[in-house]
Amino acid sequence: MTKPGDQSVRPFRVDVHPDELDDLHERLDRTRWPDELPGVGWAYGIPRDYLKELVHYWRYEYDWRAAEAGLNEWPQFTTTVDGANIHFAHIRSPEPDATPLLMTHGWPGSIVEFTDVAGPLTDPRAHGGDPADAFHLVLPTIPGFGLSGPTTDTGWEFRRVAAAFARLMERLGYQRYGVQGGDWGAAVSRELGRTRPDKVIGVHLNLLPNSAPTREPGAEELRALSTDERERTLASWKRAQAWSRDRQGYADIQATRPQTLAYGLTDSPVGQLAWIAEKFKEWTDSEDRPEDAVNRDHMLTNVMLYWLTGTAGSSARIYYERAHADYWGSPPEPSTAPTALADFPRDNFIPLRHIADRTDNIVQWTTYDRGGHFAAMEQPELLVDDVRTFFRTLRELP
Repeated sequence: MTKPGDQSVRPFRVDVHPDELDDLHERLDRTRWPDELPGVGWAYGIPRDYLKELVHYWRYEYDWRAAEAGLNEWPQFTTTVDGANIHFAHIRSPEPDATPLLMTHGWPGSIVEFTDVAGPLTDPRAHGGDPADAFHLVLPTIPGFGLSGPTTDTGWEFRRVAAAFARLMERLGYQRYGVQGGDWGAAVSRELGRTRPDKVIGVHLNLLPNSAPTREPGAEELRALSTDERERTLASWKRAQAWSRDRQGYADIQATRPQTLAYGLTDSPVGQLAWIAEKFKEWTDSEDRPEDAVNRDHMLTNVMLYWLTGTAGSSARIYYERAHADYWGSPPEPSTAPTALADFPRDNFIPLRHIADRTDNIVQWTTYDRGGHFAAMEQPELLVDDVRTFFRTLRELP
């Protein structure tokens, strides 16, 4: 147990006791399956036949020990910040002048998202890139999530997370650094740039908060736009309506009753798997199943970090804390930090430049023809190139 005020950084290795894996396997073997309507596909949620196949693979073919060994190839640590245990990987580049970069995951993600980008970002020389584009990576787990959970007090919304991560970077000796993220990681990263422009070199996002319409665009607003932006605005509003109608339910539950949800997901591994795997299908550039877009083993390793730590409920609380924060419902506060957006077409919302420019200092906006919400898993090469280009541009500024 750490003492109050302890600022030590402690080495960490993932080492799951065999009894935990035996318990998981027993629970999977005893799954009680619900009924299902015929012919509805994914419309009512994750299809039973697909989930049964995925559970069989999880039980009999997926190799946690191999995944555990892969995670332990990264130097990992824990430290206490603002009363919370924060787990993070700290992967220093072999290039001494590398740029420090804090990358933050979202929900229902984890640092597993960065499996395929960590090598090229930290050691571009070994991956056919320019060594000048190297980064020292800090990959924290958000408090309440996985190996940083559960949290033991209220109030862990994204602004508090950002403040904690700023202190983490100071503790590691980084005075100036870049930030990158999507989903909640985007909110945390943007907040770091907004509140600490003296520390943050630049903000790279693959989701831009508050950049989609919240109401139907009026005729006057549309007339002021170019033809392309007008069409994009209408498409963005249509997608926002579809989200509100068909996909918003998980967030409403987590923002109102995360504790009630936690009982089912913490007791049933299949429930936890279904809750997460559905999002990997709906939010990715996939057709029939999430594996069209992401590696199946990586998705299951991500699920394992929630299951083994029992953090379904504490990770969901970030939605509750934001929805009950004093600032909720207020317009976004502007940020002057240089900001880049990698815009992937199958993400949950279509960002609009004319909205983003009202509150963000956008210096790079790249729209891609493939990829979705989990960009680092779906399109690692595109994301790596976009990050490199952005920070290279910042280095070249006078």
